Amino acid sequence: MASTESRPASARERLLDAAARLFYAHGMVATGIDTITAEAGVAKKSLYNNFSSKEELMLAYIEARHAEWLDLYRTRAEAAATPRDGVLAVFDAYIDHAEAGYVHGFRGCGLLNAAAELPAGSAGREAVRRHKEQVESILAAQLAGITSPDRAAGAAEHCAFLLEGAMARAGLEGGPDRLAHARQLASALVDAL
Repeated sequence: MASTESRPASARERLLDAAARLFYAHGMVATGIDTITAEAGVAKKSLYNNFSSKEELMLAYIEARHAEWLDLYRTRAEAAATPRDGVLAVFDAYIDHAEAGYVHGFRGCGLLNAAAELPAGSAGREAVRRHKEQVESILAAQLAGITSPDRAAGAAEHCAFLLEGAMARAGLEGGPDRLAHARQLASALVDAL
């Protein structure tokens, strides 16, 4: 008979969870290894058994945030009946992100916050760039079901700019209102195609 109890989290999972909370709340550079290991309830050696450096842990955090957003989007996209709904699902995933319960409040896009702390050309910044490109590509693919490829690419870029600007303002204001407004603007843009 299968057990109904969940397995305990591995040290790697506990470290990533602790890093995610702390990096988002306080920033990656400001959060030390000792703080992360204490929050995770593991020895410092466990951190280095799972990650070769703090930089590798930061990159794992960025990759986990990307996967988290993709999960939010996929959940919303499953209910999308039309390409228009698919575009709005992207905005809805951003709104879902903003409405998640954050201990220290919503601070905007965790990926952009992370990228702002990293030097140009770093692996972490490149991972964030790839994420943002993937979001725009998702938008373009949905819009291609509505209009020509050239117009779809232009509208996708426009929607991506709407998202990023709204996310920045939502982070400053601590809530999803700007994202909801950006969704309305995107809806009007799509309807005009």
